[in-house]
Amino acid sequence: MSESFQGIDVDPDFWDGSSALLAAAGSCDGDAALVIDALRASPPPPVPGDGGTRSLFGLLSGFGALDLTAARVIEPHFDAAAILAQSGSSIDPGTSWGVFASASPVEVRWEPDPAAGDDSSPRRATLSGTKRWCSLASSLDRALVTASDADGEWMFVLDLSQDAVVPREGGAPLTGLTGVPSGPVDLGAASAWTIGDGAEWYTSRPGFAWGGIGVAAVWFGAAVALGRALESSARSREPDQLGYACLGEADRLLHGIRVQLEDAADRIDAGTADWGLAQRVRGNTASACTRLLAICGESLGPAPLAFDPVHARRVADLTMYLRQHHGARDDAARGRSLSDAGRAERDAAPGGEAS
Repeated sequence: MSESFQGIDVDPDFWDGSSALLAAAGSCDGDAALVIDALRASPPPPVPGDGGTRSLFGLLSGFGALDLTAARVIEPHFDAAAILAQSGSSIDPGTSWGVFASASPVEVRWEPDPAAGDDSSPRRATLSGTKRWCSLASSLDRALVTASDADGEWMFVLDLSQDAVVPREGGAPLTGLTGVPSGPVDLGAASAWTIGDGAEWYTSRPGFAWGGIGVAAVWFGAAVALGRALESSARSREPDQLGYACLGEADRLLHGIRVQLEDAADRIDAGTADWGLAQRVRGNTASACTRLLAICGESLGPAPLAFDPVHARRVADLTMYLRQHHGARDDAARGRSLSDAGRAERDAAPGGEAS
């Protein structure tokens, strides 16, 4: 069998918290609380762009292969650590973090600040309104939260333990990632403070693209686990021609994702990764994962969905997780960027567009 099925490169010595967090992910079985406790006990997470991004993506893929509920808890915590590091700050020891960045009508009211006007200084504010898609808000300690004023979108640190932060009851998905409640949070003049260099810093920094590729690494890990299910089936009984074709296609798809992630990791460490790269990697990974879900259905039939709880949950969880990708809308955004760049090049050429 191809190394693609077995070859997630997880280096347990890459980060001091690797072994404990991998063990928690392996024991998770859809229970987020176990993983949150492990995050609180972990050292500060590794961040992309420090020369070890291949190892970081391998670790994220390892979490995705073990349990997608665990990965869905861990990845935002790692992303929050990266965002804070890029702002010159760090995660508080003993805390668990989320990132709540959905577009929501949250009002920002600035508190008097002697450093007002200096975008590099943290500014205090209160946030009021309803923030949507706040995964595990009732279980985590802190979150990075986006909110906008007339100047644009800001990134805030929010202490989730304050009384002014009220997660709504329920919010667990009906199918897929059911252990990760993602309902809205009502904010009633909740105290928060900014990070980063002013409005629009969160999405304009290079790390925004890096975080998006990190999510794709998690998807890849789940896809490898699906490939292993196909491999196991082929070992248990001789495949027919369709079974061989499914196995070969899975190998091809997994190899392609892995090569792209490794290339992206190297570009991140070299400082040359941009949002265009993230769009390509995320789009190709999501498409390959969607195809792998279909291949497993065609090749394995209904039995594992009906009688194998681990496989059935992985299929449901990955299907839900992939909805973070906007599919054709992201392709349209990429196409517009390419078209705009081409038009700018033509306009800048001698003779302008006529050339």
